[in-house]
Amino acid sequence: MHLYEVLKRPLVTEKTMIATDEENKVSFEVDMRANKLLVKDAVEKAFDVTVVDVNILIMAAKTSRRGSSIRIRHPKWKKAVVTLQTGDRIQLFEGV
Repeated sequence: MHLYEVLKRPLVTEKTMIATDEENKVSFEVDMRANKLLVKDAVEKAFDVTVVDVNILIMAAKTSRRGSSIRIRHPKWKKAVVTLQTGDRIQLFEGV
């Protein structure tokens, strides 16, 4: 897998912005085939920062019911929370 295929999009929510400001952690939606080493290499190469730690979570699918049928509204996806070295910042998140 190519390094630029690993990161799909940054997650910009109120909770992730607080984590970025206080704990220097940045969140991304990543490809389902990605592992911690691929995410670390992709972030370091794309943003020219030093990654200290990577945590990966698989977010559950969102379902809904109507009668006896169950429908999937959003499929499962993978989230990576990347901890950056003290002093490193990603300009994409500045001032959002």
